[in-house]
Amino acid sequence: MGEADVVCFQEIARRDPAFGGGADQVAELAALFPGYEPVFGPTLIRGERQYGNLILSRLPVLQVFNHLLPHPAEGGIKHMQRQAIEVVVEASSGPLRVMTTHLEYYSAAHRVAQVARLRAIQDEVAGNEAQPAKAAPSPYDPVPRPASLVLCGDFNIGPEDAEYRALFAPPLVDAWRHARPNEPHPPTTGLFDRKQWPMGGHCRDYFAVTPDVAARIARVECETTSDASDHQPLRLALR
Repeated sequence: MGEADVVCFQEIARRDPAFGGGADQVAELAALFPGYEPVFGPTLIRGERQYGNLILSRLPVLQVFNHLLPHPAEGGIKHMQRQAIEVVVEASSGPLRVMTTHLEYYSAAHRVAQVARLRAIQDEVAGNEAQPAKAAPSPYDPVPRPASLVLCGDFNIGPEDAEYRALFAPPLVDAWRHARPNEPHPPTTGLFDRKQWPMGGHCRDYFAVTPDVAARIARVECETTSDASDHQPLRLALR
């Protein structure tokens, strides 16, 4: 799909015998991307076993934030703690926040709460940018954290779901619909793995961006020929 300044992964494990054969997938991916800084956001830390989301950036990383998402009590079904990892990178256009996440699959109630938390984080960051805190020496020194955002990942919601409408209420914009308004969302899941996804190809993966970032979209694409994962890679290019 071409060069990338920032690459986002979900479902990354470290030293878990039941996931990835016990490999340190953070180290393995970092070795495959020389020149990129790995930023791992652990959702679960159980001794040496870790699991979460990963961002690789060849742009300078100014700040990192690890957001644990809501995990409401709900008996009788499988569910787990979820997380979003956020980095502030120094792009050629200026500082930009990039965040990736993986929302709960088994519970709509969890996804509703997690979408609300992601939007609350965005509101908080925008509020702090509009009303900056008083500057002081470290650790109170101001480091850029703009409202400008690219949020991506496996949201486990379809374009027809209420959670989708909640996620993409203003100010967040669906990059695909903004850049390609006459095209339906591409199938990002289930193209090849029909055992896990008997319904076949459908969309669960998105870029959510703020309006200023949406105005800079050059391309948004989905690669539909690779069977390396049960999800297809998405690529967003900004001017």
